[in-house]
Amino acid sequence: MKHIYRTTREYQRSLCAIAVAAACTWAPLASAQQAEASAEPEKGKLERIEVTARKTVETLQEVPVAITSIGAAELTEKGISVLTEVQQFSPNTTLQTSRGTNSTLTAFIRGLGQQDPLWGYEPGVGIYVDDVYIARPQGAVMDLLDVQRIEVLRGPQGTLYGKNTIGGAVKYVTKEMTGEPQLNIQGTVGSYSQRDAKITGQYPLMEDKVYLGFGYANLNRDGFGEFLISAQPGQDRENYNKDLWAARLTLEIHPTDNLFLRFGWDKTEDDSNAKGGYRLLPSLRTDAPQPDSVFDSYTSLPTNNKVELEGYSWMLRYDVSDALQLKYIGSHRDSYSPTNIDFDNTQLDIFDVPAIYEDDNDTHELQANYAGDNFNIVSGVYYYEGESCGVFDAVLGVLGRDYADLAIFPEGTPGFTREVSGCNNSESWAGYAQLNYDITEQLSVSLGARFTDEEKQATVYNGTVLYNLYPESGWVDGFVRPADVAIPQVLGSDTDSDGVLDAPATESWSRFTPRLGVEYKFNKDIMLFASYAQGFKSGTFNPRATVNEPGVSPEVVDSFELGIKSDINESLRMNATVFSYDHKDRQYIGIEGNTDDPTALQQRLRNAAETAAKGLELEATYVASDNLTFDIAYGYIDFEIKKNNAVPPLIGLASTPESTLNLAANYGMDTSYGFFTFNANYYYRDDYLIFETSDLIEQDGYGLLNLSLGWESVEGQWYGGLHLKNLTDEEYIVGGYDFVTRNEGGSFGPGLGNDTTLIGYYGDPRTVHLTVGYRF
Repeated sequence: MKHIYRTTREYQRSLCAIAVAAACTWAPLASAQQAEASAEPEKGKLERIEVTARKTVETLQEVPVAITSIGAAELTEKGISVLTEVQQFSPNTTLQTSRGTNSTLTAFIRGLGQQDPLWGYEPGVGIYVDDVYIARPQGAVMDLLDVQRIEVLRGPQGTLYGKNTIGGAVKYVTKEMTGEPQLNIQGTVGSYSQRDAKITGQYPLMEDKVYLGFGYANLNRDGFGEFLISAQPGQDRENYNKDLWAARLTLEIHPTDNLFLRFGWDKTEDDSNAKGGYRLLPSLRTDAPQPDSVFDSYTSLPTNNKVELEGYSWMLRYDVSDALQLKYIGSHRDSYSPTNIDFDNTQLDIFDVPAIYEDDNDTHELQANYAGDNFNIVSGVYYYEGESCGVFDAVLGVLGRDYADLAIFPEGTPGFTREVSGCNNSESWAGYAQLNYDITEQLSVSLGARFTDEEKQATVYNGTVLYNLYPESGWVDGFVRPADVAIPQVLGSDTDSDGVLDAPATESWSRFTPRLGVEYKFNKDIMLFASYAQGFKSGTFNPRATVNEPGVSPEVVDSFELGIKSDINESLRMNATVFSYDHKDRQYIGIEGNTDDPTALQQRLRNAAETAAKGLELEATYVASDNLTFDIAYGYIDFEIKKNNAVPPLIGLASTPESTLNLAANYGMDTSYGFFTFNANYYYRDDYLIFETSDLIEQDGYGLLNLSLGWESVEGQWYGGLHLKNLTDEEYIVGGYDFVTRNEGGSFGPGLGNDTTLIGYYGDPRTVHLTVGYRF
């Protein structure tokens, strides 16, 4: 394992390395100002890329923000079909499928995010679909349907996007309709019996006035592995399979030239099986051998899993004048996810966790954007109301039956279950404004601020029973339902006269998050920028509380950036950012009580750690000719721990390698048979920890090689693609569980559940996909 802590000298050396790398990047730029901008006749030209990082349409090179944008054509050519694949093309970015399920997202940018998906914990990377905030990670591993582009904004976005964007934001932008009748039918077959069908289109209900858009996808694939033993008869034993459908409808109305309305509905239902993990250590409680494949598993639970998402959104845009635009965006979203997670992954009920997640939220945002002669203002007010609830049973049924000699269990005890349930509800409003002012033609400043006021209410019920709960509650539609037993409320208001908690705990927080930036244009193609930005992740309550504890304050990130956007000539683009940040009031389990008496200590959620990091991000594009393009994306991060009162102690960053690198090449060829594109990319991730507080699961550095061949007919109606992903069949861990103890000498002993539960969940193996589509 790498040393997470570094000496001061080593840390200084790493900063020097960042400075040298930045200097090497910028060294050619001074001379480039005097160089001729014209390219050789046979060379191609750089693409002009539009983004909405600052909530207005700008080009990528105009925006003083570290941003990666991947357009629809590139997504199609590379065969990118799901949001998690986007991480390969954005430096210092982690977008991975979480443990235990196929639809829950784990997102980190620059080491900032949130790993635990339990209700009550807030994300650290904001996910947006057409500027509508996706509040929970369940279902956030979205399949890409009729997307125009994906934007990854790195660094705190607290001014324009608000809370829970301390790492950054990922924006999913769908296509606006053209008003012409269109229909696109697409099918994909591939490895593991992949069978995907997509249909999208639009139709003018009233010429030049009212358009209807639609989309439907049905995505199916057999499992990468199987559950070798399942204690539940008749269960589907596929592991890492896919069984999902998604649909959307969009109505666009153009009453006048300066008024635009859009109404949208979408629904996703994912019935893929619960994901079984691979035991990294053999079980002490069963003689079943470790599987030969990392995608094979065992389970004592049903394999059912479900994620249901449904949302409505509406947007009104009114161009009052050439300078002033008003916009209103609203949404309502619901999600429901019953899941069966076998933590121990054996055929015995050693550590089973059936759970249910339910969420709903409403958002409203009113924007006013004004563009003057030498300035522009983006401003607005925002309102959010959400309810996030759930229940889980931690069932340790085998302990009482087979290990009754343990002192904590009476002989003959049929099991042991801890049941936790509750809600964590939030209501917040915010006002924001950002001014961009041109002092001269070359020098400009940006000043932004946001004020957020938030109130949260939380209730937690937490109790234990000395029996196995789910035989009492039974199986309903293949899912474990919580038993109707008396579980005490442990988190709430002060007790009333009868000594019973009868109301939720309530706390409120407010936060002012500023941004200050300076930009200097050497010429129309080279811009240097520097900025300070602050972001925060919401305060919250402990969703696993055992006592009536107070809420914790928001996490705060103060970030500094120095960057450059440069089109050195018509063929070479180099963008680089050097950043540093301080991350304060990190929410971890802290300790309380008399430190001289370990038995008096209590573990509670507290603002228990402070960390810092510095790093570099480099993105370059070279258009070698009209046919050939090369891309590089490199990220580096150096991490430091300043305060560490977490229990267990913080040792590193979760799911964040020290370095990421992507090398890509694209070659286009026009023939009498149509237009062909060849894509190849190699993506490397340095070694990383799965958990911030444990080195029991660490993934070594690995690389993924992907190849694609795309084709479009001369008429442009037929198209297709052959995509080979993870060509070398690398095995790499993206999630896990570690309920195990480490003995002296390095051996492992039993942890919670009285077994050596050390589990890994893996990324996709080598796959081949063939796509054919037709546009009417």
